[in-house]
Amino acid sequence: MVTQYYTGSSIDGFIADPEHSLSWLVTRDIDPDGPQAYDAFIAEVGAMCMGANTYQWLLDNAPDDWSYQVPCWVVTHRTFPESEHDIRFTSMGVPELHAAMSEAAGGRNLWIIGGGDLVGQFHDHGLLDEVWVQYAPVTLGGGAPLLPRRIELELVETDRNRDFVCARYRVAR
Repeated sequence: MVTQYYTGSSIDGFIADPEHSLSWLVTRDIDPDGPQAYDAFIAEVGAMCMGANTYQWLLDNAPDDWSYQVPCWVVTHRTFPESEHDIRFTSMGVPELHAAMSEAAGGRNLWIIGGGDLVGQFHDHGLLDEVWVQYAPVTLGGGAPLLPRRIELELVETDRNRDFVCARYRVAR
């Protein structure tokens, strides 16, 4: 089991534009069966978490399109509507969250969807193992940064998947 951050990014290092939109990302061409593609990645995931902004974006832009089949924790102090899916709203600390996710994952990988600060908190506790980034051919000039702190990484793999340059890194210990 590894804890992974898998995300798309602009080539200037932003995961969302200044209005928290991902519209620049979802229009890009990617082969779902190609290298480092989502379908193969998610098949290995047993639990996931995301921040409140990411969850709000999903509610606003794809409210009826929840495709995740694993437990999902939303780290938040906000109140969100109840869901018919296995979504768990929490404000617990990252070490407790990681333990709960690990137990639920049954030996499968953990996915931290975002945002970057949440991922950084996992790193700060020594609980982040890999960073997978699909770089889209666009610059945003601002927005939510890929990672808002220094994290040393080791490049493990690079690929091209149609419009994307894909890179997988291991967190340097």
